[in-house]
Amino acid sequence: MDRLIEPSVPTEISLVPQTAGWWVLGALLACGLAYAAWRWWHHWQSNAYRRAALGDLARAGEDPAYIATVLRRTALAAFPRSEVAGLAGAQWVAFLQATGEFDPDAAPALLRGPYAPGVDGAPLHAAAESWVRSHRRPA
Repeated sequence: MDRLIEPSVPTEISLVPQTAGWWVLGALLACGLAYAAWRWWHHWQSNAYRRAALGDLARAGEDPAYIATVLRRTALAAFPRSEVAGLAGAQWVAFLQATGEFDPDAAPALLRGPYAPGVDGAPLHAAAESWVRSHRRPA
C-alpha cells in the first residue's frame, strides 16, 4: 500500500466558451431574444384598446346602447376616423362584417337596440365581443 501513487486530480475544465464562434452565437441569441421581447411588447401595447373594449363590454352587460358605443369607440381606435365616423345603418353593419367576425343576426339589435325598449342584447353582446376579438387593423 505504501508504494501506490495517489491519482492526480484532473485540471478543471473552464465552462467559458473558448472560441469566437460561441461568442457570436451567444450574441445572436441575445439579439434574437431581445427582438422577440420587443415584438411581444409592441403587440401587447398595440392591443391595449382591444383589452379596454373587452372590459367595457363585460361591464355593458346586455345594454344595446352601451354596446353600440363600445363598438364605435373600438372601431375609431383601430381604423382611420375618415373610414369609420360617417358610417351608419347598413353601411356600419357591412363595415363590421367586412373587418371582423360580426354575426349578421345581431344587426337589428345594433341598429334598433339603442332606440327601442325591450331589445334582447345578448346576441349583440356576443357579436360585439367576437368582433372586438377578431377584427384586424389595417397594415
